[in-house]
Amino acid sequence: MAQNQFSSRTILVITIVIAVLLMVVIWPLSMVGKGSAQSASDADAIYGRILPVAKLAYQKPAATAAAGEPRSGEAVYKAVCMACHASGAAGAPKAGDKDAWAPRIATGTDALVASATNGKGAMPPKGGAADLTDDEIKAAVEHLLGLVK
Repeated sequence: MAQNQFSSRTILVITIVIAVLLMVVIWPLSMVGKGSAQSASDADAIYGRILPVAKLAYQKPAATAAAGEPRSGEAVYKAVCMACHASGAAGAPKAGDKDAWAPRIATGTDALVASATNGKGAMPPKGGAADLTDDEIKAAVEHLLGLVK
């Protein structure tokens, strides 16, 4: 049995030929699907397809002081406090819930006004409405206490 032995030169030439053929085939295939440079209208069309379905916009509460007059406790409650105290969000006692408000009422109105002014737990100072005056906060606290009775 005769064995065919290739010389190292023949193996090198075969390897180079295969490598060149692979580059000639793979390089054009790698360019498929890349397309050409996009025009502005194509970019606009793509942007329109990937826009979010909805947008979220925050708005300032509608209850603002009219002509320098203080807002009523009910107006402040509806504009600021109701967001958490109507649903009990973040552990806020629900408006009208006697059991939840009983220990708070026991501390006194001044302590409740201080808590509302300085913030407590998840509630930010002034309920997050920095433009509230002390009188408006007191009126809102009294309104909330009135809902409990």
